[in-house]
Amino acid sequence: MKTHRGAPEQRLASQNEPAVEQDQEGDSTRLILHAIESRDRVTQRGLAAELGIALGLTNIYLKRCLSKGLIKMRKAPARRYAYYLTSKGFTEKARLTAKFLRRSLSFFRLARQDCAELFDQCRNRGIEKVAFVGAGDLCEIASLAALDSEVEVVAVLDEVTNRQKVAGIPVVRRLDQLPAAEILVITDTRDPQACFDRLAEWHPPEKILFPGFLHLSRGRNGGREGRSR
Repeated sequence: MKTHRGAPEQRLASQNEPAVEQDQEGDSTRLILHAIESRDRVTQRGLAAELGIALGLTNIYLKRCLSKGLIKMRKAPARRYAYYLTSKGFTEKARLTAKFLRRSLSFFRLARQDCAELFDQCRNRGIEKVAFVGAGDLCEIASLAALDSEVEVVAVLDEVTNRQKVAGIPVVRRLDQLPAAEILVITDTRDPQACFDRLAEWHPPEKILFPGFLHLSRGRNGGREGRSR
């Protein structure tokens, strides 16, 4: 009797989701422990703003840290509480930091390789100018890969960043400010699928590329693929 286990992409996605959630929780915990260690006074609201997550989720992470014995809490004036790390908390922060650095190095290698392949494809198609969409870590990695190719990055589009340049590349905040570019390359890691979907509403989808590891869906324009055909 045959057992149907679903498509490979579906199995891979279901297997990766718990790992992604664990990484997100681990990173948030690491940042919370770091903030508590390095500052005399830390508020839940301040932590939420620094981590970019909801106040309620910050409260959940703090309670987990307390239950695991990573931090302790004592009363402070004006009905507030002060947090401080335990010896177990210092050990956990070091472990999470090492794990974060290992994962970051793996991400850098994978992203650099995929971006290099993407620019090779552009060069083979005679494409000379591209623009990045999303100013973040992936954008900086992609800019390094672009330096090794003959492709010019004319601008970075990011509607929310305060940065004026990324790796020497000018940043614009509106679509109508983008200089002429033959191809748009998605370097947004906050929500790359939503980024692609928005761009595809006004730009030909076949002229929107992205590193293969993002595994974005082109919908009616070709299913899941890392590069345009």
